[in-house]
Amino acid sequence: MANFVNTLIIELFKNPLFWILLVLGILTTIYYKKFRGFMGEFWVKTELNKLPKDKYIVLNNIMIKSSKGSHQIDHIVISKYGIFVIEMKNYYGLITGDEYKDKWTQHLGKNKYYFNNPIHQNYGHVKALEELLQIDKDKLISIICISNQANVKVTAKNVTQLDLLNGLIKSYNKEIINENMVELKNKIESGNILDKEARNEHVRNIRTTIKETENKIQNNICPKCGGKLVERNGKYGKFIGCSNYPKCKYTSQIIK
Repeated sequence: MANFVNTLIIELFKNPLFWILLVLGILTTIYYKKFRGFMGEFWVKTELNKLPKDKYIVLNNIMIKSSKGSHQIDHIVISKYGIFVIEMKNYYGLITGDEYKDKWTQHLGKNKYYFNNPIHQNYGHVKALEELLQIDKDKLISIICISNQANVKVTAKNVTQLDLLNGLIKSYNKEIINENMVELKNKIESGNILDKEARNEHVRNIRTTIKETENKIQNNICPKCGGKLVERNGKYGKFIGCSNYPKCKYTSQIIK
């Protein structure tokens, strides 16, 4: 029996397919998050491309600069019914949160993981486009799109999932854009940063900001206003909040 097993292992190692699958498995494990992110962007792009070409112009992976810094925008849809600014989150599991909380929660079994409220993140993207296009902010519509794999329990407007994305966009049927759509597209593309190093710098800045925020929270400092973070009791249990409430409404994760 031992000889048979040894022979089988030797033959397996000689098979090129085994090594290909092994390498693919290792790479998938290492780059799993990046791969999920890439696929999420791909599926949103595919879905948006189903919109009628005579009514909607789709732009993907746009990076622009504003007076507040650089902003990487996942997807922009230009139409007479508004300019849709779409932030894609390729999460799975149960997602909970609301429009005003600084953190949303991803529930995976008994574990909870916290991430920045994407509505707040996308607000910065909307303001950057408003500045670039010199257009009324009411003509810019923020949408958060979450993977179909997630169970979304979020209390907020314009938080949707991939299958419902185009339907949400089409639900806006009142013409509010007087500007020429092609000119708006050209203006966005002319402001799009294509330089690879500049895009890498944007990623590094985000990581630095996240690290600085985490350090402040660990030291009980509010990352929004610099006030002291204190333990509070809420409707759903204990949480960390800013001592300057209600002037500052920052909250951190729930205390288990």
